[in-house]
Amino acid sequence: MCIRARPSTAPRPPIVSRAQWGADEAATPLEAIYLPDPVVKAVVVHHTAESNAYTCENSAAVVRGIFTYHVRTLGWRDIGYNFLVDKCGTIHEGRKGGVDRPVYGAHAYGFNDQTTGIAVLGTYTDTAAPTAVLNSVARLSAWKLGQYGADPTGTVGLVAGADGVNLAGQRWSKGAVRTLPRIHGHRDGYNTLCPGDRLYGQLATIRTLAGGTPSALGLNGVTGTTAVGTTHYTRNSATIAWKTGTPSQLLTRFEVLVDGKVAVTTAGDARSAAVTLTPGTRQVSVRGVHLSGRTATTPAVTVVADTTAPTFTTAPRLALRAGTVNTDAVPVRLTWKAADETRLQWVRLLSPVARSYSATTTSADLTAKSGSASTWQVRALDTAGNQRTVSPSFTPVILQETAAKRTGTWTTRSDSRYLGGKSLASGTKNSSLTWTFTGRSAALVVSRASGSGQVRVYVDGKLAKTVDLKSSTVRYRDAIWTQSWTNNAKHTVRIEVVGTSGRPTITVDALTYVK
Repeated sequence: MCIRARPSTAPRPPIVSRAQWGADEAATPLEAIYLPDPVVKAVVVHHTAESNAYTCENSAAVVRGIFTYHVRTLGWRDIGYNFLVDKCGTIHEGRKGGVDRPVYGAHAYGFNDQTTGIAVLGTYTDTAAPTAVLNSVARLSAWKLGQYGADPTGTVGLVAGADGVNLAGQRWSKGAVRTLPRIHGHRDGYNTLCPGDRLYGQLATIRTLAGGTPSALGLNGVTGTTAVGTTHYTRNSATIAWKTGTPSQLLTRFEVLVDGKVAVTTAGDARSAAVTLTPGTRQVSVRGVHLSGRTATTPAVTVVADTTAPTFTTAPRLALRAGTVNTDAVPVRLTWKAADETRLQWVRLLSPVARSYSATTTSADLTAKSGSASTWQVRALDTAGNQRTVSPSFTPVILQETAAKRTGTWTTRSDSRYLGGKSLASGTKNSSLTWTFTGRSAALVVSRASGSGQVRVYVDGKLAKTVDLKSSTVRYRDAIWTQSWTNNAKHTVRIEVVGTSGRPTITVDALTYVK
């Protein structure tokens, strides 16, 4: 009789063939017979009621012993069970005819014509079957029932082929329909202790393993990204890790989903996978596929993919600021504005000094050496790891008071605390000093005290500000007035003595500028 092998919804587990365990085929000359339907409607679980002391390396010999007992002692046409599983979970082919076909066994009186029999080697009355046994019986059951579209967690009506009674004392007549689990114990259809109290109590677990969903499936981390709260940022890739309570043998695959679509498929024993992402905000989850075909999906995690570097909406600029001026430390302020289409992480000054600033910071007060051009290398980095670096060059210059064009009366003062050791002082109204330079920022450097007067500052011929030099403490080399421009250009700064009543004198040390 030619019986077609049907494909299954579950993968076939490894099975030791009859030839591999040493079946004596000469002792079983009769051809295999198959279920009349031919459909396997249920799996009947047995134990062989022998010793559990065998080694798994010796399980083939145990199977051969059962074969000999069934064929030579009992006179059966072949070993009665369709499959035999040792305590390490190794599955052996039982009765001949093809493991992928509905072979008619001799294991469940009155129901052989509708079922397949799986026997676990050993006795499981007082001893529970190991996890490896449960997993293998579940895998095998899912595969066999999957050939016929049967749910391992469901029930089925089996037509009794003979009058019968089971261990629970339930009786039925030939032709009666018995509703039983798709995976049930031998004692459910026959008055026997088989498959042992402990293994019988584990059948519910086997059903769940065979026909359940991936249990306790959850994400176990996202690497290759920068996390901010629950959102992850990356340029274009991430490694997703997950965990599950279901043994790998019972899983056919995992799928990494990006926005609900399969992006990566892995084997059932994988617990992580790298995924490539297109730019944008993506929802990434993992779907586990059980050998039953049922699935479970983790909650999604938000991963933002971004390959665009930040921009400097305002290029870094160096300007003079108020403060004490030294030739090797002119007070300056670096300003910038950086932005990113996704999320700016930070801004770093790499040279001439190293500093780090938050994404919201747009300026930094620093110092620079006079007369030396320096490169101000500034880098903006976004959370995804994209970066942009700009390197403008600026030079602070000190124009001594001697470089100014003078009008009116000015007196030279000498003190080591002045820039260059000298300064100019005047208390004569409208006396002036004029500097001409090409630059982008300027600062007036003076000495100040409680008796200092006021000065008018003109920029390019227009009054910019009247500045009061009075100070409660004596201050030397003090940059008290500053002005900046967008670009380098030629400018003229002229100061005039106001001649403040009671304190007319001002002391001027220099004009500094940045080019």
